[in-house]
Amino acid sequence: MIGFNEVVVIALVVLILFGASALPKFARSLGEAKKEFEKALKEEKEEPKEKN
Repeated sequence: MIGFNEVVVIALVVLILFGASALPKFARSLGEAKKEFEKALKEEKEEPKEKN
């Protein structure tokens, strides 16, 4: 599991590499990716499983 210290280090690296203006865009795209991943997981669980 990623802890708070790791998140801070990652945020600082992103801030240094891409600048402060790119940080909100990066966070937004990360949130959208997480939402799509959770949606796909939910659809997979709801889908009836085929018997082979």
